[in-house]
Amino acid sequence: MAELTRLSAIEAAAAIAAGEIHSEDLVRACIDRIDQRDGQVRAWQYLDREGAIRRAKELDGRDPVGPLHGIPIGIKDVITTRCMPTGYGSPIYEGYYSEEDATCIALLKRAGAIILGKTVTAEFATYQPGPTTNPHAAAHTPGGSSSGSAAAVADYHVPLALGTQTAGSVIRPASYCGVIGYKPSKPRYDDVGVIETARHLDTLGTFSRSVEDAALVDSILASHSVEPSSVPSSPVIGICRTHVWSQASSDMQRVLEDTAERLAISGVAVVAVTLPDAFAGLSEAQQQIHAREAYENLNNICGDNSTQVSSALVSFLAAGKAVSPDQYHAARKLQQDCREGLAAAFGAVDCLLTPGATGIAPYGIGDTGDPAFSRIWTALGVPCLGFPAATKRGLPLGLQMIGLPDSDRALLALGAWMVRQDACTLKA
Repeated sequence: MAELTRLSAIEAAAAIAAGEIHSEDLVRACIDRIDQRDGQVRAWQYLDREGAIRRAKELDGRDPVGPLHGIPIGIKDVITTRCMPTGYGSPIYEGYYSEEDATCIALLKRAGAIILGKTVTAEFATYQPGPTTNPHAAAHTPGGSSSGSAAAVADYHVPLALGTQTAGSVIRPASYCGVIGYKPSKPRYDDVGVIETARHLDTLGTFSRSVEDAALVDSILASHSVEPSSVPSSPVIGICRTHVWSQASSDMQRVLEDTAERLAISGVAVVAVTLPDAFAGLSEAQQQIHAREAYENLNNICGDNSTQVSSALVSFLAAGKAVSPDQYHAARKLQQDCREGLAAAFGAVDCLLTPGATGIAPYGIGDTGDPAFSRIWTALGVPCLGFPAATKRGLPLGLQMIGLPDSDRALLALGAWMVRQDACTLKA
């Protein structure tokens, strides 16, 4: 059997159910990996070693209670946990304990998951990063704001972790760290107990090392019955460069073009999709909605604790205050209008393929990178599946697949098929 920390969640759960391994062995292996590596990676804000081992022993004495029986998982530290502190990446909330678990935590526990700890987040899930480094190159950012979750999965600390996305905080770190990132349709997952920064954008998401694991967690967290899905017999992939194509590095542009070419050579139908002109303003609209709603949600907290707030957050909230009611309502209208026009923009394609980030992870951990290639999709509330497609100088380059709203299971099925294709494993 593969090294325990290298197992996917599905592989590990199957091995536990078959009696081939014990949950306690898996949890201890993950803790050993964290002890070996987290001095450099710094993915964890809080680690509950004793509680996780105790829970693993309990589960090892029972029949499987759910599909994640005995599987350790990391939780972004903006999601409330009753038995662990929730700090929101801010000294303001140091030592804060919620009275209740977030709904997603309760669902994961019911499925048998073991909450190993809380992963590092940027301050209030915005732009001031924590100390996490990129597992592939410590001098580079892991992305943000779900930095710790992406890094923990990429560095084999846990097979699964939860994150959130308001601009690009799942897909971008997934691209930088070389893992699977999944941002579902909004609102597919119940977000009670998850930080609210921008109610019309915030989305709970997941990190894993396989699309199948992402689909498993989706089946647990989806707030309604999960629809069956299959891959079309002749899928049509739309290559969408978007209005911010010029912001992609030459390496990222080449990866998308080469992937499209290799898919076509392998027999997949590939077409170019150009978004309508109205979508060109959606990135700015997302920024205005994000800033204004963050100001409304966080200004009182931060204003009352001004000495404990970063200058980056102060500037961000000031920008939100400057968004006028007319600008905000115009941004919201554009968001709604583009969402209504999205099906027509898709046409006959089964999904869109587009960059997951502007390029490789930038040098330095003080900047989480540019979410340019995620802003519009977050604003549209569509499902996004990020996956590693290539490497450049040892750092991953990720692409993302985009589906129509509420097509999550179809996108995940198609994504699992796509990632298995040789055309999606390149070396840049």
